[in-house]
Amino acid sequence: MTVLIRPVDRWTDRFLDFRMRLGLPVLILLLAAFLAISITAGVSFGAAPIPFATVWAIVGNKLHAGLFPITWSGGQESIVWDVRFPRVILALLVGAGLAVTGAVLQALTRNPLADPHLLGVSSGAAFGAILALLHTGLILGLLTVPLFSFAGALLATAAVALVTRLTRSHSADRLVLSGVAVAFVFTALGNLLIFLGDPRAANTVVFWMLGGLGLAQWQHLIYPASVLLVCLAVLMLKSRELNALAMGDETAATLGIAVSQFRFLLFVVTALLTGVMVAFSGAIGFVGLMVPHFVRLLVGGDNVRVVPLSAAFGALTLVWADMAARLIMAPEDMPIGIVTGLAGGIAFILILRKS
Repeated sequence: MTVLIRPVDRWTDRFLDFRMRLGLPVLILLLAAFLAISITAGVSFGAAPIPFATVWAIVGNKLHAGLFPITWSGGQESIVWDVRFPRVILALLVGAGLAVTGAVLQALTRNPLADPHLLGVSSGAAFGAILALLHTGLILGLLTVPLFSFAGALLATAAVALVTRLTRSHSADRLVLSGVAVAFVFTALGNLLIFLGDPRAANTVVFWMLGGLGLAQWQHLIYPASVLLVCLAVLMLKSRELNALAMGDETAATLGIAVSQFRFLLFVVTALLTGVMVAFSGAIGFVGLMVPHFVRLLVGGDNVRVVPLSAAFGALTLVWADMAARLIMAPEDMPIGIVTGLAGGIAFILILRKS
């Protein structure tokens, strides 16, 4: 049985001692403060930088008209409220969703390298989204792409389970290998759909597949926000059962958990989270792999803490990655998937070297 990595070194021990001295309320306050700073920086920085004070004055006037005297231009107000603020909120939602999905899949498979990409869930979600974008049109309105993406993620999850069953092995390693195989299949099918689609639309889809938040709009945020809140609530309520499952199916069954039904619930929740997040951001890698791994290095393997902290750190990670994507090649936007892939790969190499 593969177990979750919990390296203990001098740095980790010092952090744990520091966190225990601070206490949970202070830790939450620190995270909230850094979140506020990150949101402000995400809205302020860009090809046309806007001062922090101006950012919050604009936001304050949007929430309560006349709260501050207007000292900014209409262009600055549009940049802050219509372009950057919804983009930062979407980054928070997508980062949290992908990180939580990775944390759950790592516990579910008892493999610290599991994430939505590795298990084929992201590839299935991307396949569904490509099908909707290039071949069906918005037949269900704004919900078309998220629903097709969720269906693709669920189909990929079912395919992984079927392949694992056909191999007559239910080990965590075999599950991951099945996910890799399914990911290759759905990636190939997605590429086939792009090849068969309209060339002009295909260029847009290819850029979307690299990951990006540039299409964020206020009216669209309700969908990923609702899905994230519901799924996060379910997973936090089931985090102790997830701890038992991470110790092995036999242990979980001994503790009275219906393993098959619980595993099915987790697969549906992770497929829903991945499908909706991919629909609104494209395929963004390494967040679901690196963030939960980093959180476990800091606080251990208890999913009561890992799940919510993964959401918080995942949200912060994607906000700063999006800022980097906007600034590196300003005024052009670099696909955020390139930034997360480079940063995640380098960080993972450093962690492997340290471990």
